[in-house]
This record gives sequence, C-alpha cells and structure tokens, in this order.
Amino acid sequence: MDPQLPQTIDAYLDRIGAARPARPDASALRELQWRHLLTVPFENLSIHLGEDIVLEEGPLLDKIVARERGGFCYELNGAFAVLLRALGFRVTLLQARAHGDGGRLGIPYDHLALRVETEDGTGPWLADVGFGDHARHPLALDDRADQEDPGGVFRIAPAGADGGEPGDLDVLCDGRPRFRLERRARELADFRAGAWYHRTSPDSHFTRAPVCSRCTDDGRITLSGRKLLTTIGGRRHETPLAGDDEVLAAYRNHFGLRLDRLPGNTDLR
Repeated sequence: MDPQLPQTIDAYLDRIGAARPARPDASALRELQWRHLLTVPFENLSIHLGEDIVLEEGPLLDKIVARERGGFCYELNGAFAVLLRALGFRVTLLQARAHGDGGRLGIPYDHLALRVETEDGTGPWLADVGFGDHARHPLALDDRADQEDPGGVFRIAPAGADGGEPGDLDVLCDGRPRFRLERRARELADFRAGAWYHRTSPDSHFTRAPVCSRCTDDGRITLSGRKLLTTIGGRRHETPLAGDDEVLAAYRNHFGLRLDRLPGNTDLR
C-alpha cells in the first residue's frame, strides 16, 4: 500500500466535507456520494487544456485531491472507488454504455460505474459520481421496483431485446433509459480505450466544448463555454459571461477550480 494513502484519504474526505465513517454501511455510502456530487465537479476541461488523462489510481487521486479538480466518469468514479475501498467498502468497477439520441447505445466502455457492497448486509449498491445530472443517492442494484431519488424516479431493469446481453441491466430515470450496465467485474485499465475515444474523437460530445457542472442543495450549476446555467427547483436561469476574467472567476467561485487560462481549442491527436 502507498504509505501516503492514509493522508491522501484524509485530504479527500476533507475536500468533500465528509467525516470518516464509523463503519462502511449504506448510510455512510449515501453521505459520501452526496457530498462528492456537491463538491467535485463533472468536467472535461483536461481535454480542452491539452492535459493528459491517466487512468491510474495515483494520478487520479492527485488530480481530484491535491489539484482539487474534477473530471469525467472514468476519473471521478475511479478516484471514488479508491476512497471507498480505503474506508472498507467492497467495490467492483462496471462498464456501461450510455443511451444517446434515439436510444442509440454508445461505445463499449462508454461509462464507468461502481458496484458497492456494504458491511450492513444491504445492497449491493450502484454508486455513481460521474454521470453528470443523475441519481443523487446510490441505487439498490438488485431492486427492480421504482426508486425515488432527488434526481428523479429510477428503475433498474433487465436489458431490452435490442441487442442486450443476458444479465445486462438498463438504468432508467423517469421512464427513459440512461445507460446499459454490464455486471462483469472490470479493471481501471480496461477503460483506457473508452477514455481515449472520448478525449480525441470528433464524434465524442466531450471534444466539442468545455463543460463544468456540479449538484447544489436545490438543483445544479453548470458552466458551458461562456454561459453560467443555474437550475433551482426545475427552473433554469442563464447568465452570459463577458470576458475571460469573468469566466475564470466563475470556475473559481462556483466550482473551486483555479485555472491560469481558459480551456480552448487544442491539438487532440
């Protein structure tokens, strides 16, 4: 074990404003996921800053904890898995494919999600801090009934007849499919090809424009290009930002990101 890991985990907990749980139970998992979503933004800025994305535990913890940045699913859920394991949870990495326009499935290893087992015998739980506007709380992975959540009404159901493999699950929100989940255990390195595609391909929505977003107590706040979007109780408000300094201030004040330059066009080859 990395001798610095205990201190890193303490710093991680400090960043998300969470106390070290007394035991790795469902209540602790719920609290950790919620605080993570409130604090660590979903962002694709490394792609537009020309920064490398390294799917290894050390670099992920360095980015999320030491550099106080966010990331996209592979980074956020990859780092969250390290935190949970260090706190005594049993964590399995799962691959998923997001449902896009018209329900079309994305590439294999399109998304990384977490299967989490707790000490109290509940679950297993589907934990996710890397899908943007999604479930605020962990979902019961084996429950096929509706699950109420501040983010909507979720249901986990056997995959449909449109090419799903036996055992695959569709995760739906308010009746609409979000992603298709495969239950086979994966390793972090398995997701490198998916991450490479999303940071380089013109067909990936991540390469089209920088975005930074996080949950708030009563909604969501998102910085997309030069527009600050705030959603409170289902009502959306848009604020245009004028100059570079105003955009950099928005990253700093709303997301805790201290950037020395704006994300922009970079050579993504």
